[in-house]
Amino acid sequence: MKEISKVVIVGGGTAGWIAACHIAKKLNPNENDNISITLLDSPDIPTIGVGEGTVPVIKDTLKYFGIKESDFIGQCDVTFKHSIKFVNWCHNPSAVEEDFYHHLFDFPNIRPFDVTPHWLLNKELASKKYADLVSVQSYICEKALPPKRLSDKEFSGLFNYAYHLDAGKFTELLRQHAIHKLGVKNLKCNVTKANLNEEHFIESLELDNGERVKGDFFVDCSGFQSLLIEQSLGGKFIDKGSELLADTALAVQVDYDTPNATIKPYTTSTAQKYGWIWDIGLTTRRGIGYVYSSKYQTEESARSTLLNYIEDSKMLSQVRKLPMKVGYQQTPWINNCVAMGLSQGFVEPLEATGLLMFDVTARMFAEAFPRDVENIKLRQKRFNEDVTQMWESTTDFIKLHYYLSKRDDSAFWIDNRNENSLSNELKEKLQLWRAKIPSQFDFRSNLDLFRVSNYLYVLYGMNYYTHLSIQPPSGEASALSKLLEDIQKGVSYCSNNLRGHRETLEHIKRSVVHVGQK
Repeated sequence: MKEISKVVIVGGGTAGWIAACHIAKKLNPNENDNISITLLDSPDIPTIGVGEGTVPVIKDTLKYFGIKESDFIGQCDVTFKHSIKFVNWCHNPSAVEEDFYHHLFDFPNIRPFDVTPHWLLNKELASKKYADLVSVQSYICEKALPPKRLSDKEFSGLFNYAYHLDAGKFTELLRQHAIHKLGVKNLKCNVTKANLNEEHFIESLELDNGERVKGDFFVDCSGFQSLLIEQSLGGKFIDKGSELLADTALAVQVDYDTPNATIKPYTTSTAQKYGWIWDIGLTTRRGIGYVYSSKYQTEESARSTLLNYIEDSKMLSQVRKLPMKVGYQQTPWINNCVAMGLSQGFVEPLEATGLLMFDVTARMFAEAFPRDVENIKLRQKRFNEDVTQMWESTTDFIKLHYYLSKRDDSAFWIDNRNENSLSNELKEKLQLWRAKIPSQFDFRSNLDLFRVSNYLYVLYGMNYYTHLSIQPPSGEASALSKLLEDIQKGVSYCSNNLRGHRETLEHIKRSVVHVGQK
């Protein structure tokens, strides 16, 4: 059996360095002389820098890598993220008031007392937003407060949380950590060709300087071009454009009006006539982008939509166009090559799925890493099946937002609400949830990245109505009253014990400098 000891990763960027850290953490080249991990990245390709939003899984990953939260915050222009706030996804623009709901990161407080049936059946209670009844976190979002007190330990707080970050700085942090802490080698070069043997395994890579790099296993992080998995090994791409209609993004970075401007501790997703706009607040700037469908809107019109949102036509020259290849590789692991990041797949960044999929699938692969060629076949089969399940379920969750929308101001929204654009799995779940409240038992796979808590926030945030045939027990009236009282107590506690978002971040940064000087 041929031992696999030399791993070659093609492509840097966030996905490449996350993969490098996961593989190095598992194989430990610092203490195993027979293990070599080399990342080849082009000096000519900059980090795209769109994936500036994360989900709470990133906290576990940073801890696992051995990166301190304070260092991460200090080096990557990090801000805290409680949720995604969806604006005008339910109502038409002609509505008098702005409509919104929060998809929170805190699990909804529905144990042991579940307010959901009361909210569905009680007209007075239904006038409140669902998230406001199952968590204090939505109130904290609107108060622009952080998730943690100044005294809270790293990666912990009063609420479950994630981050906004500068993707370029985050990539550099991962690169430095992989090289100096985890033993990954880095070579700046451009790959021009993959050389295959008779069994269709990759043996080596040709570089533009005439050199050749040999390896036992290769990781394709070359972005949408999928240099190894698709161009060299003939992998098939599964296009999901018939379900997710948006195919283009326009992105721009906008400075705050004042140095001490309020930083929103959530991502804002504002629906537009032909798509939606993300708005992410970092400490010195906002990252703003418009996701739309080129089938329904011209690029010129899309640019106008974005510039109208930021109210600054002078930013036109700084807008970047980012075509999106929506879908995934049918077999992300072929022979001695696995695709990661954009090479593996992509769905629009509505729920910060990019970094999430990069991170989780890289960890999965590192855990399944074959130490010899004989182990490849079985492990790649299970990996491919699991990753396919993850992409399909993630596509369903993103599609859910569009399908539940009440907007009908363009063909884009009308077509998104066509039942024929739903997968059979999502269609069955929605039919099921017309008669029962979603539960954990409605999800067949533990690999689904979005589960019952996520669906509860989105379904009931977008006013999906479940027709209940059984009234909740009348004796729960006291529990309901206590719930409402506890929520107000929680809001009061947070208001008195949480400092400002920017102030909290500056406190963390000062503590890092102080420790370093000491």
